[in-house]
Amino acid sequence: MLDFTIIDEIIWRALKEDMPMGDITTDSTVDEDMVCSAKLIAKEDCVIAGIDVFTRVFTLLDPKIYTERYVNDGEKVGKGTVLMYITGNARAMLKAERTALNLFQRMCGIATATRKFADILEGTRSKIVDTRKTAPGLRYLDKAAVRIGGGTNHRFCLSDGVLIKDNHIRAAGGIT
Repeated sequence: MLDFTIIDEIIWRALKEDMPMGDITTDSTVDEDMVCSAKLIAKEDCVIAGIDVFTRVFTLLDPKIYTERYVNDGEKVGKGTVLMYITGNARAMLKAERTALNLFQRMCGIATATRKFADILEGTRSKIVDTRKTAPGLRYLDKAAVRIGGGTNHRFCLSDGVLIKDNHIRAAGGIT
């Protein structure tokens, strides 16, 4: 289950990075009352991950945006599959689209790669386990995508457990 308190912080940070002083192009060219519609279509075969995150980017900017989704996290879909229909205020949709797509594409990519290897290991006692090697600020979403793809999370952060690595051994002068 995803914690949207954490996800909302990630989304707002990404939106502020993308438009720290607003979207001057959209605000100067698109009528404030204009309504538009869009379809989210898979550009390649993939495992869906983060469909609720994708939706949330839009609804944080405008709660009146309507979405109708046709897939769920964890589903394998083929290229050309319509994943979602979206309609609402054009300004809000244009401001949200790149952030929504960036987060969604990243999560789907991680889930798809994870599923590929999890499928190879099916029927064995082995499992795919992730690391902390994530993009700064996106660890929560990256690790969620691993789980959706069929992998297992290792430590989320350095506070979750002891893992002595080569650098610790060198820094300590060895282990005896």
